[in-house]
Amino acid sequence: MECLIGAQFNDFVMVACDQTNARSIMVMKSDMKKYLQLSDRLIMAVSGESGDSSQFAEYVEKNIQLYKMRNGYELSPSAAASFTRRNLADYLRSKTPYQVNMLLAGYDTESNTPELYTLDYLASMIKPTYASHGYGGFFATTILDRHHRPDMTRQQAYALMVECVKEVQKRLIINLPNFSITVIDKDGVKDMDPITPSVVANSAA
Repeated sequence: MECLIGAQFNDFVMVACDQTNARSIMVMKSDMKKYLQLSDRLIMAVSGESGDSSQFAEYVEKNIQLYKMRNGYELSPSAAASFTRRNLADYLRSKTPYQVNMLLAGYDTESNTPELYTLDYLASMIKPTYASHGYGGFFATTILDRHHRPDMTRQQAYALMVECVKEVQKRLIINLPNFSITVIDKDGVKDMDPITPSVVANSAA
């Protein structure tokens, strides 16, 4: 019932994560942070079973930090994605698989390019221009198919995410009121203003 949306542009990657923490018919929080910052220019947004997502995300986070401490430099986004996929595949073939779906978004300082990777619970990984997870992703993908352009500015990309969230809130039976927005570029990871019902309402005005 969660929703993650990511899109890659020429100079940055933008990721939107819903902030709802619900179980059965009960909503516990509407301001939950669903991504971890793995390094200075790399984040991992996670959805899935709450225990699996938190444990696996923290496992990956600590191992990437350990790699930096041992070697003196950070893993590139592609290397971090490969490491994450390999561990997810190993656990898939064990008695304790993790039911998690992820978006890895980062900026490669060697090639000076933003990168986006999507992984699912079956340990399949692709490097798309845009991707989504969850039921809301069915509706967001249609907006991205039609309106995504690699040369968009941050303001245009933010407006595109607002349109995606608006469609999710309009079409999906589940209430996902708040989405956090994160941008990763050559300068690091930055949070933008979250997309709330008031932001969606103002965009329609």
